Amino acid sequence: MSRGLRRLLWPGVMAAVMLAVLLGLGTWQVERLHWKRGVLAQIARAEAAPAVPMPAAPVPFSKVEVTGHLRDDLSAYYGAEVRDTPAGPQLGTQLIVPLEREDGDDVLVDRGWVPNARPRALALSSGEVTLEGYVRPGDTPGLFSASDSPTTRQFYTLDPAAIGAALGLQRIAPFVLVAMGPPPPERYPDPARHLPQPPNNHLSYAITWYGLAVALAVIFVLWARKALTT
Repeated sequence: MSRGLRRLLWPGVMAAVMLAVLLGLGTWQVERLHWKRGVLAQIARAEAAPAVPMPAAPVPFSKVEVTGHLRDDLSAYYGAEVRDTPAGPQLGTQLIVPLEREDGDDVLVDRGWVPNARPRALALSSGEVTLEGYVRPGDTPGLFSASDSPTTRQFYTLDPAAIGAALGLQRIAPFVLVAMGPPPPERYPDPARHLPQPPNNHLSYAITWYGLAVALAVIFVLWARKALTT
């Protein structure tokens, strides 16, 4: 092996490894792009269709309706969000209330956003109700997730099992029903108006990773040509 080729050996190995990583990341983003398009198409179909009676194992982000008894005496809170209100910007959270059903597990219902500072008690319905909303799968805490507080029933990870345990529920569905509807006369809780529209930036991510791979290949070729001629 000539001296010039020996100079290219380890830089070439390192460049090949980096190139494989960049191409792998770009391909992963292409796969995520197709997956996200499928999710968005599913959400669009559910948005256009009427709500259906909730089956035993509902599809995530499907629009359903369910009947049961709301337990407003057992409430929890999820997340933190600032919204504009008639009183100005206020910090608030999502109100989580269990719905007891005669023919299945209890379902946690995200009834909507409520401000942390409230001049009066929330006007909540009680007894048997029929709610319409969409099915949101449960989450698992990430490495940088805020810590939940089961004692105060304030949660930052939407984990139905953990929230149900804090509320003393024995049987809880592994998803949350996000209530949908117009703004109520008493304003709070303020339910969702439509299904979520998650962003789809995977194409730009894929172009970025593939672009870096091309740039790496060009830079290495130019460097190698210079190294072989000196």
